[in-house]
Amino acid sequence: MRKLTHDEISKNRSSLDKIHTVKKLPVIVLLNSIRSSYNVGSIFRTSDGAMIEKLILCGYTPHPPIDSENTGNKDVLKTALGSTQSVLWQYIKNPVEAINEIKAQGIKICALELTENSKPYNTITNNDFPICLVVGNEITGVSQEVLDLCDYSIEIPQYGIKQSLNVAVAYGIAIFELRKIFDQNK
Repeated sequence: MRKLTHDEISKNRSSLDKIHTVKKLPVIVLLNSIRSSYNVGSIFRTSDGAMIEKLILCGYTPHPPIDSENTGNKDVLKTALGSTQSVLWQYIKNPVEAINEIKAQGIKICALELTENSKPYNTITNNDFPICLVVGNEITGVSQEVLDLCDYSIEIPQYGIKQSLNVAVAYGIAIFELRKIFDQNK
């Protein structure tokens, strides 16, 4: 077994100048009040790996610099390793406003959250796409105000003594399961 070189890996990948012409996974991801810039940067990288449609950052979620004065959080850039350029993203302060805009497009809203009615994350079907996946705060999760706007929720089963995973890890598990489901039924 030989490890592939960077050039060998890059040969089968999209380039930055063509990334916006590639067919994306029909998933919009909404991050609501994520605290850690490192989690946000990790989510950017994972979003690039899954090739999602768009990432929307809301509330006090740290976002990359967005203007010439570098208004934004440079620590996001450190962890994102360039994926802020390959992932279409937008900052909308109010998550309710963002969700209402998405719903107006006929897209279902799905929270990644343990709720009384949540279903296993791997039970999504192709009929659920396009979808908006809402990911909440590291400590408090998806707020009730936002949950009230969601059509349903999905959960990742937990087998240990803790009741949740790190938000970037949970997102990675969920988004790649969505990618798998979508790709299997094309």
